[in-house]
Amino acid sequence: MDAVSEKKLRQDILDKVRRYYELEHAQLPEFQPGISKVNYAGRVFDAEEMCMLSEAMLDFWLSAGPYTQRFEQQLADFMGLEHALLVNSGSSANLLAFMTLTSPLLGERRIKRGDEVITVAAAFPTTVAPILQYGALPVFIDVETDSANVDVHLLKQAVSPKSKAVMLAHTLGNPFNVRAVKQFCDKHGLWLIEDNCDALGAKYAGQLTGTWGDLGTSSFYPSHHITMGEGGALYTSNPMLKKIALSLRDWGRDCCCASGQDNACGRRFKGQFGSLPFGYDHKYVYSHFGYNLHATDMQAAIGCAQLKKLPAFIAKRQENYRLLSDLLRDLPGLQICTAGTESEPSWFGFLMMVQEEAPFKRNELARHLEKNRIQTRNLFAGNLIRQPCFETLQENKHYRVASSLTNTDFLMNNALWTGLYPGMSEAELLFMATKVKELY
Repeated sequence: MDAVSEKKLRQDILDKVRRYYELEHAQLPEFQPGISKVNYAGRVFDAEEMCMLSEAMLDFWLSAGPYTQRFEQQLADFMGLEHALLVNSGSSANLLAFMTLTSPLLGERRIKRGDEVITVAAAFPTTVAPILQYGALPVFIDVETDSANVDVHLLKQAVSPKSKAVMLAHTLGNPFNVRAVKQFCDKHGLWLIEDNCDALGAKYAGQLTGTWGDLGTSSFYPSHHITMGEGGALYTSNPMLKKIALSLRDWGRDCCCASGQDNACGRRFKGQFGSLPFGYDHKYVYSHFGYNLHATDMQAAIGCAQLKKLPAFIAKRQENYRLLSDLLRDLPGLQICTAGTESEPSWFGFLMMVQEEAPFKRNELARHLEKNRIQTRNLFAGNLIRQPCFETLQENKHYRVASSLTNTDFLMNNALWTGLYPGMSEAELLFMATKVKELY
């Protein structure tokens, strides 16, 4: 097939994909209160995502390729950082971020087994799991109830001679006091990992979350700010951390050639590595015990289209939060998650805490909303150390609790959240508020 015919055929395919989108996906069903399901989250897309996915499919570059490189550069540009690495999930991004800090290339600052990492128990499990899986010790402190974020005044209670890092998430897109945490880390020589999976586009003191620490992470699961189905990213401006993370993501290899590239360093058959034979093929030299955490180029193609929409998605999440907050803020006994004075959240969900004076309990509210087809979610794991997976850890001293976890337990027992995602209509939000008020 000549180039002209191939280009025309390709355009015909994409035109039909656009037409298919218009026929099958463009018109959303009319919302019917009490009948239509009000999801807590969902994908928001148009013909652009489907066409870019089709383009990648026609190229048939199944592993990381041109779209991956484009997405990584565009995400780094959005964050204002030097490097972004695409991976297969936000959980993998957290694993990669933590394991990067265990590299021997970091000398005395590397995290070793038995070292401590300060975090919170009011968290999603994969913020903490890499710490435990490696053999370091998470050190738990409490959170604030109004923000559901770390209580920075408790950090000094957690630090010890074994402390090496702080690893925290910005809860439901609401930034924690990252300036105070960063100052604490700088004072004590600790690494800072920002789990930014729920907060892409949020700002603290005018600076994007995920850019304050040494490493930041994102998730691109369908419920998150942008999606590629599955997927995640790690980002940093530290060239050494990028080098280590790249090695760990790519099987632990020493070579940094992109997929399909050979001998970019010019020493493929010239170097001495360990006790391998001189000139051993550099593409098969391993400087770390790594993983394969790649996403595919087809996922990255969707991500490129989603990134263009991210500013509008963030604005819509903020608008939806304001609407629900205005409708529900004065109800007695119902506390709404709020932002600090320097925080500009990129809201992931609408968190409500049921106080003792409310005429109902958290589970009553959840059942009432679910009965009316409004999805609810607890605040992730509640208190992680009360989860079954922690039952055998305390007796073996695999973690440490450095403060009371009173507020963490309060959130475990009294908090739930509902959706704010950009695909929600005003009618859905008004219906949600009406159903909350019914319990009064």
